[in-house]
Amino acid sequence: MFMKINFGRILKEIMIAQGVNQLQLAQMLGVRQSQVSNWLNGKSLPGYFSIRMLCTKLKVSSDYLLELKEE
Repeated sequence: MFMKINFGRILKEIMIAQGVNQLQLAQMLGVRQSQVSNWLNGKSLPGYFSIRMLCTKLKVSSDYLLELKEE
């Protein structure tokens, strides 16, 4: 059984719901916009500290943000 993290899709949904664009999110987190773009496009995943900051700034739980889906 293979589990895939749908992180980019989930983050994109949260950003749309909250009216936050890539640049705004990058500034909120103190990271480059290219990092946010890579997360959204599945090129990379954020580290522990960035996940904690995402949850805090976007007011979502880590369970929701890191939802695992069977593929």
